[in-house]
Amino acid sequence: MDSHYTVADLVADILPRMGVSTVFGIVSVHNIPMLDAIGRRNALRYVMCRGEMGGAHMADAYARVSGHLGVLFTSTGPGMANAIPGLVEARFAGSPVLHITGQTATQHIDRDAGTVHDVPGQTAMLAAACKAAYRVRSANEAFGVLVRAAAEALSAPRGPVSVEIPIDLQRAAIARPAGLDALALPIAAALPPGPAELDAAAEILAAAKRPMLWLGNGAKQAGAAALRLMDLGFGAVSSWNGRGIVPEDHPMTLGGLHGNGSPRVQEFYGTVDAMLVVGSRLRGHETGDFSLKLPKTLIHADCDATANGRTYPNSLFVHGDAALVMEGIADRLAGTATVDPGYSADFVAMRARARADYLATLGPYGGFPEAIRAALPRDGVWVRDITIANTTWGNRVFPIYDPRTAVHPVGAAIGPGLALGIGAAIAAQGRKTLAMVGDGGFSLGMCELFTVAQEKPDLVTMVMNDGGYGVIRQIQDAVADGRQFGHDLLTPDLAGLAALAGLPFFRISSAESVGEVLAQALAVKGPALVEVEMRAIGAVPPYAPYASMGKHAERARQ
Repeated sequence: MDSHYTVADLVADILPRMGVSTVFGIVSVHNIPMLDAIGRRNALRYVMCRGEMGGAHMADAYARVSGHLGVLFTSTGPGMANAIPGLVEARFAGSPVLHITGQTATQHIDRDAGTVHDVPGQTAMLAAACKAAYRVRSANEAFGVLVRAAAEALSAPRGPVSVEIPIDLQRAAIARPAGLDALALPIAAALPPGPAELDAAAEILAAAKRPMLWLGNGAKQAGAAALRLMDLGFGAVSSWNGRGIVPEDHPMTLGGLHGNGSPRVQEFYGTVDAMLVVGSRLRGHETGDFSLKLPKTLIHADCDATANGRTYPNSLFVHGDAALVMEGIADRLAGTATVDPGYSADFVAMRARARADYLATLGPYGGFPEAIRAALPRDGVWVRDITIANTTWGNRVFPIYDPRTAVHPVGAAIGPGLALGIGAAIAAQGRKTLAMVGDGGFSLGMCELFTVAQEKPDLVTMVMNDGGYGVIRQIQDAVADGRQFGHDLLTPDLAGLAALAGLPFFRISSAESVGEVLAQALAVKGPALVEVEMRAIGAVPPYAPYASMGKHAERARQ
């Protein structure tokens, strides 16, 4: 055994062999051996975030845009706990994040002995936040645990996986694993659906005159299969985490305008005689806590058997991989589909009217989606926080052309936008990234602006500044009889902040100038900061779930 080769060396060596090129983290007492080994090899880009929460969001967005592992290093205890919000979001989004954290020395673990950073029950905390959590309990098992964790993160349904490596084991000498150089991660194969289930689904859909697809996150890698069904006459709609699976300039997709907040779409669903839901939970957040009326004949396909009946009842459940399900159904429908010849024209007309109706509710912001889309290159990445601008139009009507170019907080948390933008921009490798954040969300992660200054990604951060928590104001108007509390923010002068960070700064003070100013910002090589003065532009549009409630909503309509 080479006494100079340690578990920390293994960590540094195994990541490039897993296809990893970039890692995020903060150095601390309980991860120094691993990060030292990474530094000595200089084979990985190390992005030094300013907080573990930001680093976790960066790794998440990196995974979404790259389609591969996002890797995060944290220290034990408080450092690990700071990453929990980002790991929770990665779990919501189904992102393959590998979180490697230190742990106190083996002899002290879970004893509540007061050693530095010691948190009894750390593994349980990580297990609650992640798809899985593992602890390396001996130096010789480190290789196997890391392989299993990475493979599990990348196996459907994807999600974050944490690995704890105690500080004494990081320094422990081991033999360099024989399987390291020829490493192939044992990622679970795509689950083939049962032929009988495919036959049953095809029989229902063959008789449908007006069929639709609902595409979710689990179908992100199944765009070609979805297009096969659309070529047979299907219309489509997407969950917000499944947008761009079908490019949203395709005339037969509604994109993210899936009915919640769009009466015309809801009305149209009443004419649809069969809907195939693929890789989507039909989440309560997107369906108005399941009040959205979907077609009565609902076929649900998912690789997770527990999705069966979890939210909406279905006529049939098909257990299998999204692409294999749609390919199998398309094979069976070829030459047998009986779609109404007028369905396509009806769909296209409804789509245009529904979009126009929705844009008309946005007041002075109605032109923002098209103006921003025109400024951002087609392959540019659209990142957004849970700001009111996103809840009203960013998730719904901003056109998306590829699922890897759209990132948002699926868990609806405020604050991840800037960090998500950093991770997305680094994964985009030179393609422009635009991150839309609210002033409230920006305040939560403002420290990461100096990660932007240090790393210089091609990221334009657009701060929608309305002087407070716009969504909260409207909710308080609706549910607290108009009493508003804790919603106004004192935020820094953004021009001064940009100057402090050494970033180019731009300001948008009118709706008419949004496209022009953003084009200037996007033309900058590297990062830039843009402020949108919402109080100068006009009243924010109503947040859809509360659009017809409360005094503020009434004022917004006047």
